[in-house]
Amino acid sequence: MTENMTDIPKHYDFKSAEARWYKFWLDGGHFHCDSSDNGKKAYTIVIPPPNVTDILHTGHALNNSLQDIMIRYKKMCGFDAEWLPGVDHAGIATQVVVEKSLLQEGTSRQEIGREKFVERVWKWKEEKFENIIDQLKQMGCSCDWERTRLTMDEGLSNAVKEVFIRLYEENLIYKGHYITNWCPKDLTSLSDDEVEHMDVASNLWYIRYKIAGADQYLTVATTRPETMLGDTALAVSPKDQRYQKYVGQTAIVPILDREIPIIADDYVDPEFGTGVVKVTPAHDPNDFQIGLRHDLEQINIMNPDASLNENAGKFKGMDRYEGRKALLKELEKKGFLKKTEKYELSVGTCYRCHTVIEPYLSEQWYVRMKPLAEPAIEAVKTGKLRFHPKHWEKTYLYWLENVRDWCISRQLWWGHRIPIFICQDCDHTWAAKDTPKVCPKCESTDIEQDPDVLDTWFSSWLWPFSTFGWPEQTPELKKFYPTDSLFTASEIIYLWVARMVMAGYKFLGDIPFSDVYIHGTVRDTQGRKMSKSLGNGIDPRDIINEYGSDALRISLVLVTPEGQDPCISLNTFEQGRNFANKLWNASRFVMMNLGDGLKPEYFSGIADNCKLALMDRWILSRLHRTIQTVRLSLDTFKFNSGAKVLYDFIWHDFCDWYVELVKSRLRSEDDSSDRETARNVVSFVLNNILLMLNPYMPFVTEEIWQRLHSYDASDPSKTIIIQPYPESDEKWIDADLETSMENIQAVVGAIRTVRAEMNVPPSKRADVHVRVESEDLAEALMKHRDYITELGRINELFVGTGISRPSLSAATVIKDAEIFIPLAGLIDVEKERARLQKDLAQVQTQLEKISRKLDNTEFLSKAASDVVDREKQKKIDFENMADKISRSLEQLIGW
Repeated sequence: MTENMTDIPKHYDFKSAEARWYKFWLDGGHFHCDSSDNGKKAYTIVIPPPNVTDILHTGHALNNSLQDIMIRYKKMCGFDAEWLPGVDHAGIATQVVVEKSLLQEGTSRQEIGREKFVERVWKWKEEKFENIIDQLKQMGCSCDWERTRLTMDEGLSNAVKEVFIRLYEENLIYKGHYITNWCPKDLTSLSDDEVEHMDVASNLWYIRYKIAGADQYLTVATTRPETMLGDTALAVSPKDQRYQKYVGQTAIVPILDREIPIIADDYVDPEFGTGVVKVTPAHDPNDFQIGLRHDLEQINIMNPDASLNENAGKFKGMDRYEGRKALLKELEKKGFLKKTEKYELSVGTCYRCHTVIEPYLSEQWYVRMKPLAEPAIEAVKTGKLRFHPKHWEKTYLYWLENVRDWCISRQLWWGHRIPIFICQDCDHTWAAKDTPKVCPKCESTDIEQDPDVLDTWFSSWLWPFSTFGWPEQTPELKKFYPTDSLFTASEIIYLWVARMVMAGYKFLGDIPFSDVYIHGTVRDTQGRKMSKSLGNGIDPRDIINEYGSDALRISLVLVTPEGQDPCISLNTFEQGRNFANKLWNASRFVMMNLGDGLKPEYFSGIADNCKLALMDRWILSRLHRTIQTVRLSLDTFKFNSGAKVLYDFIWHDFCDWYVELVKSRLRSEDDSSDRETARNVVSFVLNNILLMLNPYMPFVTEEIWQRLHSYDASDPSKTIIIQPYPESDEKWIDADLETSMENIQAVVGAIRTVRAEMNVPPSKRADVHVRVESEDLAEALMKHRDYITELGRINELFVGTGISRPSLSAATVIKDAEIFIPLAGLIDVEKERARLQKDLAQVQTQLEKISRKLDNTEFLSKAASDVVDREKQKKIDFENMADKISRSLEQLIGW
């Protein structure tokens, strides 16, 4: 240390400490795990790779804080804790961003060509990649940076090709002409799981179809009238007696005058609309299946950008919605539009650009999923794979038990190009890792590769093992696979989690991880998901610059109960900052009072010759109970519960109570034996606090621990992050003692509250009368009266079951007792009443002002969400203040 024990800064400088200690850990190689067998059991987490397009948000901050807590905890528990970092190449998102930048330069990807475009993306990726890594480092993430991966790097590309070829050769990958989800903006297909649904206000349009050769009509209700231009049948239910006479006849498509058959199919719901449906096999997945059953023609009326093509007749060239408007106008004009009804509709949108998708007939590559799903289902049913919280198992199982084939081809240039090659002379098609020079069938050199790329998730589902070198049998793969835990959000349980489990079983014969922790979604104080479009997001870097990384981490964990979504604002992180400062101040006080009297053996345990006072035995009992609880919480993925227990122990038990109680003993010149005991206990407890808290708040605990141990930061082996995590010793836990101390705390706390509210000067001692409900409680309080009188600044303490309330006394109630404090001689009652009335008037004025502002709809609509949140919090604070002052005034009534 550069400073001695009596020369410690008054304020904790988190900016200096965080930069200094992170470099210290990196230089010491503390985040890297050797792949050799060093006798330690491995504990492995692979990071959910953020998209390379992302700036990490508070959701990432929560996710990575939880992972880092677990990795640091396991490292301190003796594991070889490997946390592999990386970034996802994010096919669609990245291509869209780079294309926009090209347009701003007056060019396009088509103009520069595929090769130059991909080069451009790689260059762009480098800058963004490093930005994400820097953000993770700022958060204090203890990742093994030497193993940082990208889902497009050479090793992962090799794994992707290997998997594709194996599945292709097993006929688990096939090419099919089916209805797929199509994004007209990004011009690519999407899997079902990449489509986000949203409810919109729309209409049901009732359109009349004339029966061929008769003066009769069938009416159809539809939400997408423009697709009638591609109708190839009308369908009714075979059980619907209303329409059986029409089955086998034909109807005329309005406007186009095309004759189409009327068929019966079990898919039709007689209760929906009129009971007659239009069948458009090229533009609806259900209609597509009907079309296959009845051998119907497939008429595509749209171009890839969702404009209408030549099959739409006079509407050719119009945008789909423009075409809809024009078509409806003509239908109405010619008497084919019977009526329009309001209708709420669930529409699918692209998960990236939020454009409404089109069910579109196209040729795509698919993976057969049912054979892969079976072992993944069994993994959860047999308990081999566990979800935390457990209820997410239902979501996982529902998706797998109803799994559909996965559309894996994307019409993009950025991504893993599909390793399929087609001979242009003999049409032979085959899969290969490397670009072939000749066709293996006819030896032609005229060979083309499939132009599409694979879905981004096709590389992500291999992440737990491809990152460790698979398909090669590397030492890393042997040591770190299967991994142990996965930390992620609920929205990608099926997109990613389930697929990784399937891939693990298929290619390595084992699950990729045994525990999946699903954390909540970070929301603002109005309960809205944080997003760019709402402008309510908070950049973690802003939080770190203002409050520090430790404050960011502990605050997020404290406000995120297991299985729930946290609602946060910038004020949320004051809790973490205040906690760090509280710990710093208490530690500084302890170290300055220990001075040169601190002995290294204090940290090992309590000396046998120590004569422990009540307060010593109590804090040691609370310490060991806290260690026990926090360990159990971390072992069972209850991060919030563990953090709260630790927070309460440090803030209240140690800082507020024990440090206050031990002050005089640390300075005592009268009893060297008692001073030695106090020093031993406070040093031991503080050291264990720092060790317990380190996974949650690594920086401030390292800073204090280094000072406490008088290290000078020159030896990389001298760091808190590799110290053993504290273990609980049952012999120190005393439930009865803790109950006794709780009674003392309750009485003293209540006395302090009354003194503060009644403005009793700290220098004046008061008499206190405590009326209890049982003699046992009276005996327990009187047994410890010395502590109560000292901490409560009491002159005389009276305790009993028959105590009466003295005149002119303030009163308060705690569990099983009433407390009375005579105020005569302690305060000037009239002066105090006048002060309280003045304070109440001022508070009520402020409260009325804020209430008017919050009742103003213009203010609520125009002000930023964080400004509104601050005003709401002010209102709550002023309401609490007014309530306290009113209670104090009530105490003075009748005086």
